Parts: sequence; C-alpha cells; structure tokens
Amino acid sequence: MPLKIFITGANSGIGEALATQYAKQGSILGLVARRKKELLTLQKKLNTKVLIYAVDVTNIDQCRWAAEDFMAIHGIPDIIIANAGISSGTLTENFSDIETFKKIINTNLNGVLNTFYPFIEPFKRKKQGQFVGISSIAGIRGLPGAGAYSSSKAALINYLESFRVEMAPYQIHVTTIAPGYIKTPMTDINNYKMPFLMPVNKAAVAFIKGIHKKKKFIVVPWQMKIISYFMHILPIPLWDFFAKNAPRKKRNL
Repeated sequence: MPLKIFITGANSGIGEALATQYAKQGSILGLVARRKKELLTLQKKLNTKVLIYAVDVTNIDQCRWAAEDFMAIHGIPDIIIANAGISSGTLTENFSDIETFKKIINTNLNGVLNTFYPFIEPFKRKKQGQFVGISSIAGIRGLPGAGAYSSSKAALINYLESFRVEMAPYQIHVTTIAPGYIKTPMTDINNYKMPFLMPVNKAAVAFIKGIHKKKKFIVVPWQMKIISYFMHILPIPLWDFFAKNAPRKKRNL
C-alpha cells in the first residue's frame, strides 16, 4: 500500500522537495499552500496521485476543510508534515515590525496546530500515524535581528515536545525537524555566508529517512547537529559575546 502524505507549504522549497521525493516512491499526496497556481504547476510534474488545496494555514476552517476532503477521498493519511513557514528580520524598536511578529508567530506556530488538529482524532481511532513539524536550529537560541523567527521556532520545538508525549499512549509518533541552512527561496534572500548550506533535494532525502525511522528529533545537515548542541549548552555570557556579531536577517515582510 502506498503511503498517504499530507504536506503544507508544498509550493516551494522544502515542501516541494519533500513532495517530489515522496512522489518518486509512489505516495499519495495532499499538498497545501496559499498559491493555487504554483500548486497546479507542481501537481502536473508529479507522477502520482495528488490532491491540492489552496489554503492559508492560519485559518483553522480552511485547514479542517482540506483535511476532511483528503480523508473523504483517500482515507486517513500516514504522515502529516507541517512545513509552511515564513521568515523575516525583525526589530522590536520598529513599530511596523510588531505586525510582522504576529504574522510569523501565527504562521510558524499556530499554523502547525491548525494543520495537526483535524487529524488527531482519526489518528487516535486508528492508533497509528505520524506528525512532523519543520522547525529550525534558529529555535535553539535567540538570534539578534530575528526575534520573531527564533521565538516562533523555539515555541514550535517546545510545542512538538509536549505534543509528542501526549500522543505516545496512542502509538502516534511526533517528529521535530530542525534544519540548518537549506538552499530554498527563503535562504536565497540572505546576504551573508551560510555555513554548510545544503541543497534542498538532498535535505529532503535526509528528512524522509529520519521520518521513516520515526526519529523524535532530526537536525540536518550533520554538521549543524554538532553546532546546535554547543549552541544549546553555551553559557549566556558566551552566547551574548558570539551572537552580537551574528549576521542579521533582512526585513522582507
């Protein structure tokens, strides 16, 4: 039986790469993004069964509709991948950035909750299923000039940890993926050197390998796993010393 995979943020970057790799395996796909035109283009490229949904993950009603439609046609999925996310540099001193903060938190955190919610009860009844959330190593420590993005990904990491424990009694798996720098449209706008920048298709293969092993926490590439460990344990004074000269994200929302 082919796997049934439901992916948000599927129109570009990591989401598109995951859809492409799963299509090669013959999986049945439900692909979600805001822009229908790009979804249609992707649907034509993939040689597998694909349903597309032009949905905003910040809207719970739209997410429920997409989930229910997919399940009505193909049944309960095997894996839900909440990948939709946005990024921008932010500075709290700029009044205009307050709205940007809200948009980033709403998409990167609430959008994951909205994506997962419609599938929880069906997974519980089946006593099977896997939820995957795409976070970032930026969620390990707060990065200057990226307060909104870092805090949204930190909150997502902690949410997924809580959710993982909640779902365990039902034999439902929860996987957190914290990528380093992956070459996507999101990183293409960065005007600074990105260590260990990884091609998106290579990253997608590594993600899928970890997902299928039902790993609880995945960091890709492997070099960033080492860096993220030291980021986590570094004492506050040392973190502040090194972070003050870190490159800043562009304000682009």
